[in-house]
Amino acid sequence: MWNHFTYNKTWLRSRFPADTAYISIIREPSNQLRSATNYYYLPQLMKIKSKNPVKTFLENPWKYKKLSEAHFAYCNVTWDPSRNFMSFDLGYPAEGAEDKERAQKYIRELETDFTLVLLLDYLDESLVLLGRLMCWELQDILYVHKNNRHYSYKTYVPSQKELAKLRRWKAVDYLLFDTFNASLWRKIAAQGKDFFDEVKHFKEVNTQVSTYCSERKKGEQNLTVAASKWSSQFEVDAEFCRIIQSVVRELLQPVQKGHERGRKLLSEKVNIKALINGQPTFKYMTERENYLHMAKSSRKTKSEGKIIKKKQNINEDTKKGGG
Repeated sequence: MWNHFTYNKTWLRSRFPADTAYISIIREPSNQLRSATNYYYLPQLMKIKSKNPVKTFLENPWKYKKLSEAHFAYCNVTWDPSRNFMSFDLGYPAEGAEDKERAQKYIRELETDFTLVLLLDYLDESLVLLGRLMCWELQDILYVHKNNRHYSYKTYVPSQKELAKLRRWKAVDYLLFDTFNASLWRKIAAQGKDFFDEVKHFKEVNTQVSTYCSERKKGEQNLTVAASKWSSQFEVDAEFCRIIQSVVRELLQPVQKGHERGRKLLSEKVNIKALINGQPTFKYMTERENYLHMAKSSRKTKSEGKIIKKKQNINEDTKKGGG
């Protein structure tokens, strides 16, 4: 399992078995834009001062092109979180934003590479389908809502005119979404008549387990989920609740510590903030910490130099006054 990982087919195929299942998740592009605008500090990056930065941006996305393109110098990669963000995460270069033929070819390859691309907009249907394709149990696909952020423009619905502009601006992302939206429903249609009955059952169990875990008190009796047509009986205990309530980053922490040997990778979010503040980007946290330490020392040295110079000027003025 990888979190915030940019798909690299060559790298992955050289390290994982041929029968590895590749799974990803995307969402409707206008919803993704709202989320990215908030999460990646896009108003600050694009210098938009507005109560509704999404609406302001959609008036003319091309106006902000030079500001929205974030160049990560340490790896010589340009990334635009306002444009084809999801395609970039799936390995498509930001430089190919205007190349429709190249995008179509790449997305066809993704259809072959991936076992399933889930849609956040139809998460329950996607998870039930994933469970069937992977032969998993119902308890393997249960979830609770996390990272549900609140911001003033979260529910803003762009006008048809704004959506038309966005579809041109995020052309590759829309092609990606349209392709895998159609693919998802084709696969669901092939599942048989009881698929949506299972989705209904899954939603009921997921609500039951989520409520139990959020309200569970220490020492409380375990929750028993009865067997159904689609799953066997299972128990929900404190450890199950701990896992289901964890964010991916917490679950991956033990693995990351072993592989990175203490070298924590910097997130895109931290590097975006650095660019906003006129600072360089880095791959590792230690590199950024060293830079900040050196910058602080440099400022301190300059400050001390100014104080010494000021004292010297005062002494000279005193001598002149005394003479």
